[in-house]
Amino acid sequence: MYDNNDIIGYLQTNKILAIKLEHALTGVGKAVSNQAETIAKGTQRALYYASCFTDEYQDVCKKQKIEDVRFKDGVTHLFQKENIACEILRIYFEEVFRYKTADQIERIKKMLMAVNVHVAASSLTSAGFALAVACLVSMGMNLSLHISALVGRRAAGLVGIAGAYGIVQKAADSAHRLYYLSPTYYAALYAQELEMMYFLVEPLFERASAFEQSASDVGIADTITRMIR
Repeated sequence: MYDNNDIIGYLQTNKILAIKLEHALTGVGKAVSNQAETIAKGTQRALYYASCFTDEYQDVCKKQKIEDVRFKDGVTHLFQKENIACEILRIYFEEVFRYKTADQIERIKKMLMAVNVHVAASSLTSAGFALAVACLVSMGMNLSLHISALVGRRAAGLVGIAGAYGIVQKAADSAHRLYYLSPTYYAALYAQELEMMYFLVEPLFERASAFEQSASDVGIADTITRMIR
């Protein structure tokens, strides 16, 4: 298992955390496997900032500045929360279980047990079960937030403004995709200032095809199983 310190430590090693944090331009994030793409995205983002003096790019600049502030807000929560992955997942599962009855939750629990997935929930309320499932998934050894899965290997090249902006751009792209895939989940994360941190767990959602599964009890159980395995 890992925690936020693993993420923070990686970023500190790569000199990402210190870049422009005080100006709310960057902060912490997670280097993503394609480092060249990340730096390219960062360079493009920086060029848009350089074009802010022209009328043509005012809307783009305004959007980027909002994203930068939201990214900084997400960074703050990364330091404040013991396990930000669990928190992001908890919000997701709270939406999933919001309208499920105790009987439906019990049925989902039994389906998970049938495939050897045991959720240690003290109660079968939607909130309690959501937290238990989120913690279970975040502790999974195959969780896509694992450093090696996202970063591949440490790279000294992922430093400086381009690298840092690239991480912010990755986060912004991820949040944008989520907005269209699941507006409700996006809104729930946005309310908690976490939508720009979604990119940390996006590979997990993609691997589990979370937004393609039905909201039926069977579909939810399948999603949880895919996330854990």
